[in-house]
Amino acid sequence: MTSFTGRWRIVSMELWDADAIDLVEPGFIEFHHDRTGRFGFIAVEGWMDCREGTRDGRACLEFAWEGSDEGDQVSGRGWAALADDGTLDGRIFFYLGDDSGFQAVRAEPEPAVKRSARRRR
Repeated sequence: MTSFTGRWRIVSMELWDADAIDLVEPGFIEFHHDRTGRFGFIAVEGWMDCREGTRDGRACLEFAWEGSDEGDQVSGRGWAALADDGTLDGRIFFYLGDDSGFQAVRAEPEPAVKRSARRRR
């Protein structure tokens, strides 16, 4: 899961344009070392339970998720795979609802020095 770990910026989705994706905050998906993660786009936020796998010969993570969409409880599944150019391709499914492909690029991590300096203030 190491190659996936960290925050990724969702830059495009099949069903929604960039303004919609970034409605509440910049769209993102992030993966943690402990096989969990979270994502946010439009007014949707989700928390994921991830498992490693392969898809079309590429490393991927498959996940189940639950969260909220404008305050309503929602859940679903999805996957994310590393592309040859280092970007992330995936699809998020809402149970009994829409599904959309997405593309994401690795977000610039905040330097550890800045994070620790801010906590001391």
